[in-house]
Amino acid sequence: MSSAPPQAIRAMTGEVKKARRKIWVDLLLYPTHTLPTAAAPVLVATGLALHDGVFAPLPVFLAFLGSWFIHVAGVFTDNHELLRRHPGIAEHPELLRALDEKSLRFGWLRIAIAGCFLAGVLSGLYLVWVGGFPVVIIGAVGLLASFAYAGGAFAYARLGLADPIFFLMFGVLAVAGGYYIQLAAHVGIETFWLGAIGSLGFEALLVGLPIGALVTAVLVIDDIRDIEFDARKGWRTTAVRFGIRGSRVEFQALLLFAYLAPVWLWLLLGFSPWVSLVLLTLPEAWLINRKVADCDDRQELLPTTPRTARLGLVYAFLLAVGLVPAA
Repeated sequence: MSSAPPQAIRAMTGEVKKARRKIWVDLLLYPTHTLPTAAAPVLVATGLALHDGVFAPLPVFLAFLGSWFIHVAGVFTDNHELLRRHPGIAEHPELLRALDEKSLRFGWLRIAIAGCFLAGVLSGLYLVWVGGFPVVIIGAVGLLASFAYAGGAFAYARLGLADPIFFLMFGVLAVAGGYYIQLAAHVGIETFWLGAIGSLGFEALLVGLPIGALVTAVLVIDDIRDIEFDARKGWRTTAVRFGIRGSRVEFQALLLFAYLAPVWLWLLLGFSPWVSLVLLTLPEAWLINRKVADCDDRQELLPTTPRTARLGLVYAFLLAVGLVPAA
């Protein structure tokens, strides 16, 4: 029996490597989701820092890296727990097939989780030196929120708490933390955490709320798309508890909140009317909303998740630009 020609062997090897790369990049690293959601709060924090004259490029860049590494660790943990706890649920059949073919192993996933958490911690060492104990608190909360989404005995996705936690994490903590570290680097802040929070100001705690809404909207689409899988896993998402209609109402409420935000950012918090630049993204938000409201097919909804993540990123950029001018 003749062996395969070298060209065929090379082609087969190339296809295997391509498939393995696709698994790690598209399904595990999830760059179309994780990069925009990690960057959006940092952009808003940068806009606020520029408004107040305390912009510090290195701390804000390291804050973005730490946020992204921690976010990716959460995605790795989610998939690890899915494959470990629910091997009979074909939510990601490509990952199940990769496990069977030994092109993906649990050990590799655990190394990736640990590596991302370690990279996030290393990114934060300089920030701790600049900002002191508040940075330790912010980092610890971020690490815990990332792991506990699907990992541990009290995973909050199973408890139905993911939506409010995402809203607060990306709408308050990430933006306020990104702003604080720039403020600390620029003027030097006493490291006692109560004093640090008092130095933040009311605006830093509220200005990111529309970003929290849009990031949470990404999660809501995932919950609509994966309702059957989540029900079998015992996750108490909004879609599982109240049906797809309930999730669609939540999605529309989150969009409405985000696009009413320029009004109160201008009239209540005193920012420039330029914050209304975010309304340039309203047509795209409307198209996404129509898709979410009308589509029941899981495969057709798949592109809507990264599309909404990109919407949040552009919204955040325009909001950051609008925050810079004085009122």
